[in-house]
Amino acid sequence: MENGSERWRVRVNERLNKTSETTIRGTLAKINRNLNKDDPRPTVPLGHGDPSTFPCFRTTPVAEDAIVDAVRSAKFNSYVPSVGILPARRAIADYLSRDLPYALSSDDVYLALGCGQAIEVILTVLACPGANILLPRPGFPYYEARAEYLQLEVRHFDLNPEKGWEVDLESVEALADENTAAIVIINPGNPCGSVYTHQHLKKIAETATKLGILVIADEVYHHLTFGRNPFVPMGAFGSIVPVITLGSISKRWLVPGWRLGWLVTCDPNGILRKLGVVECITGCMEMASDPTTFIQVKLDISSLEDINDDAEFCLKLAKEESVVVLPGAAVGMRNWLRITFAIDRSALEDGLERINVFCQRHAKKK
Repeated sequence: MENGSERWRVRVNERLNKTSETTIRGTLAKINRNLNKDDPRPTVPLGHGDPSTFPCFRTTPVAEDAIVDAVRSAKFNSYVPSVGILPARRAIADYLSRDLPYALSSDDVYLALGCGQAIEVILTVLACPGANILLPRPGFPYYEARAEYLQLEVRHFDLNPEKGWEVDLESVEALADENTAAIVIINPGNPCGSVYTHQHLKKIAETATKLGILVIADEVYHHLTFGRNPFVPMGAFGSIVPVITLGSISKRWLVPGWRLGWLVTCDPNGILRKLGVVECITGCMEMASDPTTFIQVKLDISSLEDINDDAEFCLKLAKEESVVVLPGAAVGMRNWLRITFAIDRSALEDGLERINVFCQRHAKKK
């Protein structure tokens, strides 16, 4: 070819196609493509649990007004901590603590783009080479899809329909080995609609402790119960076994399009922190894109008295001058600094002056 290659070398990740076919949305998309466009009757969507598409299901005006007020306040237009803003995390901690025998703190809460991202984060954290995870059958297929993408082995345990879709704990014990990281418990059940009793959840916690594995509690449908059994959060047994609770505002507040979910560590004994799980969750949440309104500055380490590299420079600068800059090592540029200028001019000038004072203080004596 005159203006291009005869053989394009671009290849796509075929695993994505396979993965999408196993998700609820992927399956429904395939079904929707098969609809008869000539049928004059309106389509009745009974496959996807999104009641918000119907006028009779609408969230409270209080929530809508809160969103409008937040947008108009212009207080939340800037980049925020990757784990979420403090007021929201504190509100979720207070809300979930109502049903727990201990109090959660904002540090236990990580905000996500819906429960889907929360699932992605915790599975990514646990996807060590050779690791496996226990998933319910039937269950929510996105777990399988994400695990396959991460090359995390999946082992299925059965739910017993004769006993209200309870977990077959004997099969769980038979499936687990030294490489098992966690068991996923979906309660209230999706797709079964079951609600587990306090007694059964306690047995699950005791079994997980016996096996030395975490419990991932998918509680997206929390408190949406209409039968005899009240909803009991898995976190109520956090003193028995470390629990990672996943949830969102999508179902209970009828706003799946708002894409707000959470990952919460219910672990009053601090086991998850000791195991490094908390640190890994934070690290995973921080893998996000940054603005481009910045400059890269080469750091002359040889001219400084007691600073060995860019990381130490930034740590000391923050401590001594309350100025935060990014060490270049974070973006693969050791002994460089990344300084953003997308702030108020007076603040920028003040910050640069503080950096200058800092450098003079640590300069080698001639």
